[in-house]
Amino acid sequence: MAIDRTRAGITILRVCLGVFFVFEGIGKLRWLADSSVLSAQLASWAQAPTGSMSHWYLNRIAQPGVFYLARLVPLGELVSGAALIAGFWTPLFAFIAFFMALNFQIASGALFEYSFLTSGYGLPVLGGALALTFAGGSRKTKSAATPRRTG
Repeated sequence: MAIDRTRAGITILRVCLGVFFVFEGIGKLRWLADSSVLSAQLASWAQAPTGSMSHWYLNRIAQPGVFYLARLVPLGELVSGAALIAGFWTPLFAFIAFFMALNFQIASGALFEYSFLTSGYGLPVLGGALALTFAGGSRKTKSAATPRRTG
């Protein structure tokens, strides 16, 4: 029996990112009861230069919506992570995970720093989630190169 290496690679990436997001969500569970934890983090990032994308995002979206974000982010990370581990609707949940991670990279200003390229939370997470968004699930599909049985 031949191993489909592409599918195996996508499955490994999917499960690893799923575990990552589950544990990120677990680390943020206290946000559900106390949004001041997230509010303090956003306030520390709000020192971004006026006119920057981070400053705009923090002042227009993140800080005004902190009550909702403090609930949605942990739940989104837990659900997305669990769905990725299970291989359930992989493109959708990989995109949700990508979008959440991208929001934090923008808010912190890290997306525009050299450290984004070298941090394990930056390019590898965003790249992996985006790859899963386009690669889809781990279900095996027949390709045109697969011989068909006749008879």
